[in-house]
Amino acid sequence: MSEKIVVPALGESITEATVSKWLKIEGDKVDADEPIVELETDKVNLEVPSPITGILTEIISKDGAIVEVGANLGIIKEVKDSSQKEEKINKIKPTIQKNEVTNLETSKEKEPELLTNELTEDLEEQERPLILTEEVKNELDTKQTSTKQVLSPAVRKIVEENNINLDTVKGSGKDGRLLKGDLINLMSKNPPPSERKVKYGQEERIKMTRLRQTIAKRLKQAQENAALLTTFNEVDMTNIIKMRKNNQDDFQNRFGIKLGMMSFFVKASIVALKNFPAVNAEIEGDEIIYKNYYNISFAVGTDKGLVVPVLKDADVMSFADIEKNIKEVSDKAKSGKLTIEDLQGGTFTISNGGVYGSMLSTPILNLPQSGVLGMHNIVDRPVVIDGEIKIRPVMYLALSYDHRIIDGKESVSFLKMIKENLEDPRRLFLDI
Repeated sequence: MSEKIVVPALGESITEATVSKWLKIEGDKVDADEPIVELETDKVNLEVPSPITGILTEIISKDGAIVEVGANLGIIKEVKDSSQKEEKINKIKPTIQKNEVTNLETSKEKEPELLTNELTEDLEEQERPLILTEEVKNELDTKQTSTKQVLSPAVRKIVEENNINLDTVKGSGKDGRLLKGDLINLMSKNPPPSERKVKYGQEERIKMTRLRQTIAKRLKQAQENAALLTTFNEVDMTNIIKMRKNNQDDFQNRFGIKLGMMSFFVKASIVALKNFPAVNAEIEGDEIIYKNYYNISFAVGTDKGLVVPVLKDADVMSFADIEKNIKEVSDKAKSGKLTIEDLQGGTFTISNGGVYGSMLSTPILNLPQSGVLGMHNIVDRPVVIDGEIKIRPVMYLALSYDHRIIDGKESVSFLKMIKENLEDPRRLFLDI
């Protein structure tokens, strides 16, 4: 019996995906629910599991193919339990001599009562060499391996780093063994112009992933469809740093997680959003939709691009809840395990470019949201306090906003309120 591998439902408003990578090749045995192919949508990557235990007999949608929900990705042919096959094969092992391996017809004539139709069908599902006993197969594998070049660690490293085809290199060592000098001589030769363009070219053309295409499209949409403006301020981080230092051990022992910076910024943002609801709103047609809930999106950099998961109902979370949820969702983002639900419903975004060393930036809106807060690195700077110059840890803040619904006065006051709550974090516990 054969079973189709179909594209599953991908989530709200998503109708197609790209085949990112097949985790198995044709002829591989797969178990039920084992991931066999990875799909990429414009929001998340997901793995499609095998519907049954069997052999992957055909890959219909190759890597890079665009597929719609319900499309057929490939075919799996169900096989019976492997232990039963081994038992049947073991029954005929004594009747097959090593010098008779290449003559299947002779073996069938000598032991017709052992080769039932069922066994013949099982053997035909796989390649004929499976008729060999395990002992003979292992001997052949060993002989094949022994004919390959034995490479020293230094030679192996050069081969892997430069993607060298060993079939084109003749070794000068004992018994034709490949030496490090052979590879160095090969790499010092100038290839013909036609080969140089392919092997040693300084340009590489790679199609953008679906995620990268979506990021590019949405960032461009934000610039074209919103009246973007950015306002700046700076915040003295002294009191937050002291609070974290004085309470870190107790916080971690009690809640099992470190007290980070993000929970302070989430809390301060929520206080400001409640006081300036236009920053938590969005435009739809000729209407403004005010959100009376606070789902904070936060940007996470991954190997495949920037994703923005959402911390839902952050206004009712404690500092510990915020830190735990941020870590959990960040780990899912970096391992490619985010779901569609993890990315939907945000009302305001926080982007922390400071973790990469950014001093100052103008973040772009995450549509349809109307505001995004940019965090940056903390640097010791000279600050005038009570007429005296003192060195304080200072962070620059940036608020980009949609000027169509947020006026300059609101944006400046919003950022100033975040600054005041961060510089005196006790206010966050008193809700003032």
